[in-house]
Amino acid sequence: MNALLSVRDLKVHFPVGKGGSIHAVDGVSFDIPRGKTLGIVGESGSGKTTTALAVMRLAPITAGKVDLDGTPVSSIEGEELRKARPRFQMVFQDPFSSLNPRDRVASIIRQPMDLLNLGNPADRDLRVEELLQQVGLRPELKSLYPHQFSGGQRQRIGLARALATQPDLIVFDEPVSALDVAVQAQVLNLIRRLQRETGLTYLFISHDLGVVRHICDEIAVMYLGQVVEEAPAAEIFASPRHPYTQALIAAAPSLAPEHRRRGGGAKLQGDPPSPINLPKGCRFASRCPIAIDHCRHVPPELRPITETQMAACHLA
Repeated sequence: MNALLSVRDLKVHFPVGKGGSIHAVDGVSFDIPRGKTLGIVGESGSGKTTTALAVMRLAPITAGKVDLDGTPVSSIEGEELRKARPRFQMVFQDPFSSLNPRDRVASIIRQPMDLLNLGNPADRDLRVEELLQQVGLRPELKSLYPHQFSGGQRQRIGLARALATQPDLIVFDEPVSALDVAVQAQVLNLIRRLQRETGLTYLFISHDLGVVRHICDEIAVMYLGQVVEEAPAAEIFASPRHPYTQALIAAAPSLAPEHRRRGGGAKLQGDPPSPINLPKGCRFASRCPIAIDHCRHVPPELRPITETQMAACHLA
């Protein structure tokens, strides 16, 4: 498998109080083959956005390795990191706060090229117009300000900015969660079309299983800083193995009823344990409908259940 992005045993711990720490990401590993999309899903607080920020080097990495096509992203610093920056870019969740309201659209999209000194300065304005067309906006809109655009149009501008450096990898953090349903579909179709046309590789963060089902080749389900299930998207929805995945599918409002039924009617009970004071066994045991005493004392390992599906559950 030709992995463009390889993440091994990634940990992001934030110190709190006297000697305590929040285990936001706690030993996450995955690979994304070139030209494919991995979706990471989970509730708020599962660690999925922190994983994305760590891959982008926007959150401090406590331990582990992030490798982008042979470049050790997790260990490079300074000028070396700056030189690698064009190869991986991010589209943020909120199209309202991720664009500078004082800058015109042309300046917003051109900025990465100026900062990273990409291409011939004389050609950059033409490149801005090309990028606007690529994301489905008219080139003459480049002289407007962000507040003159709708949420969906702003997310297209954010995507054009990410494409400006001609990256290999784009990390999407909940890119359509702030948009209404009709606009979500348009933006997701654009994201898929761009991948088909350019061969881009995507890491796609979302809490919405309906969204990842349409866009991802592989899905990793996260709970309290750890991956609890990973499989091709079709397999996750056809036969979810982990009780947490089953509960997420059963509760997903954007999935068709026949898909929700595959969750077996499982319901999420209670709240997750504290990420500062983690249980010694399975982290999901206190909310799991099938947990036994063994689950509360022995942490399960992520292990193969089928040839292509892995789950961290003693009973899967």
